[in-house]
Amino acid sequence: MESSKKYLNSLKPNIFSPLPLGSIKPLGWLKKQLNIQADGLTGHIDEFWEDLGPNNKWLGGDKEGWERGPYYADGLVPLAYLLDDNNLKNKAKIWIDAFLNNQDKEGWIGPAKAEQERYQQYDPWPNFVVLKVLTQYYEVSSDRRVLEVMTNFFNYLKNHLDENPLFLWGKYRWAELVLNIHWLYELKREGWLLELAEKVSKQGYNWQKHFYDFKYTKKNLEIKLETHVVNNAMGIKTPAVWYRQSGENYDREAVYRALENLDKFHGQVTGVFTGDEYLAGKSPSQGTELCAIVEYMFSLEVLISILGDPKFADRLEMITFNALPATFKPDMWAHQYDQQVNQVICNIAERDWTNDPDANIFGLEPNFGCCTANMHQGWPKYVKNLWMATDDNGLAAIAYSPCILTTTVSDCKEITIIEETNYPFDDKIIFKIEGVESVLFPISFRIPSWAKHARVKLPNGKIKSPESGSFYKVKRKWHSGDVVEIRLPMEIRTERRYMGSVAIYRGPLVYSLKIGEAWKLIGGTPPHGDWEVYPTTLWNYGLKLDTDNPVNSIQANLKSLNNMPFSPEEAPVELMVKGRILPNWKLEGNCAGSIPQSPIKSHEKLEELTLIPYGCTNLRITEFPLLYD
Repeated sequence: MESSKKYLNSLKPNIFSPLPLGSIKPLGWLKKQLNIQADGLTGHIDEFWEDLGPNNKWLGGDKEGWERGPYYADGLVPLAYLLDDNNLKNKAKIWIDAFLNNQDKEGWIGPAKAEQERYQQYDPWPNFVVLKVLTQYYEVSSDRRVLEVMTNFFNYLKNHLDENPLFLWGKYRWAELVLNIHWLYELKREGWLLELAEKVSKQGYNWQKHFYDFKYTKKNLEIKLETHVVNNAMGIKTPAVWYRQSGENYDREAVYRALENLDKFHGQVTGVFTGDEYLAGKSPSQGTELCAIVEYMFSLEVLISILGDPKFADRLEMITFNALPATFKPDMWAHQYDQQVNQVICNIAERDWTNDPDANIFGLEPNFGCCTANMHQGWPKYVKNLWMATDDNGLAAIAYSPCILTTTVSDCKEITIIEETNYPFDDKIIFKIEGVESVLFPISFRIPSWAKHARVKLPNGKIKSPESGSFYKVKRKWHSGDVVEIRLPMEIRTERRYMGSVAIYRGPLVYSLKIGEAWKLIGGTPPHGDWEVYPTTLWNYGLKLDTDNPVNSIQANLKSLNNMPFSPEEAPVELMVKGRILPNWKLEGNCAGSIPQSPIKSHEKLEELTLIPYGCTNLRITEFPLLYD
């Protein structure tokens, strides 16, 4: 991370520029999903969880005063403004006012010391999150106090980092700070901010070296911050964040090494990697922490902006549509700390993890409260990053979901694009242009890498066949009433994984065995509470598949899209497959046991099985042993 003075007066421009919060509003199933979140824990948690209640230290009380308040606000603020919900806005304003009105003369924001004695005074890490909250709030308010408070805090760091350098979490999460320094620099163009960013980078953990010289190739039970799952999920974007200031290809390429090594040694079929609490290998019975899922999503949103590579958006969709909803109770009144790809029982029990026995139940605060505070950012930030601006005065469709975009393009002309779709459950996406008489600008549509036979129908009726894994640019004079229709055929495909197992995909969705569920309330008072979940049907199946031509052995049934698509009962797609019980595949250590090496023989009767999208499941098998006759 060595820097040169030649970079102190400039930043490399982003390939894509995120649009201000509120430019994109959810529609259709996506708006329903955000309303489910607002009606669940996000909209009510401050009413009964004391860590986020009025006695939080950030609000002047004596309860938790470290990262939980900032974490919560980091998801609450965008949710409130995306839904234009006055109740949520009022709740968000409480935190915004606390961050803006509690800065001392030297520039420090908020409590000087958290309640946990293991953290020293003036731990800057929670303020990194505060700054992310304030930048989002500035986009919807233009409140000049944000710039003043941020400037004063950066001056505090400039004056104090030498004698009190970054430590513990702040040392490993330094890119969260540099992102905000760069944000303010691009508004003010003051060189001292880049000098501060350089100082921060030198004090921070060297993620570039970490990912190039990757030493953590096996399950790790040793408590080390460099193997902490959330630190790695945040660390993925660090080389790219610093690349903007260094300009060094070494930094840029470290991002690709990060994804390559984490996938190779710890990757899961949903696009995330294991960590329960530390990197845990490739077994589908290991867990992944919810904080890591939402932070990985944010890292990918940053990466697509800086580097412009569509593969980051492919990964973002995979995590958003699979791992994110699966770790919540469908009504979003409870969450898991750790989810498993092969998850056949959720109960309080010892597992071969470094987390506590309650880490995989659905509850208010399983294992530890960081996820209870941090989980709220996942869906709202995904919505905010569905579209971005391009450097040629155009727009890019980054990820696909029903939404409405209102923004300005070339010559500051306002345009509205309505995106109508049931994607990711259906392959058709329609874009309707409104609000312009005639304006020339480009729109770049992302074609996922899995979409091998995509079709784009233009307003003039011409049909194009763009290359998969690319952005397809359409530059023309757009008129109100123009329509673009994209078809992304969702051919069923398979992948061989851990121990030769097989996983099944259709479009961006991963499919899992639908397992009967019995929910047992073990604490709390509904709608919020703690639940164990037990299987009521068998789970230990191997699949009989034609992996060369999956369509020969898998039948897709599309159903109507209802109010809660991410639930077993309302799953919008089913895949019908054949399989046999494997009697020797049993529970081990309160998890699905070691997955048998495939291919494997079974003499049990052949049964028809139902698979549903991973994000619709609470219990599931996703990586299956493959049968042979």
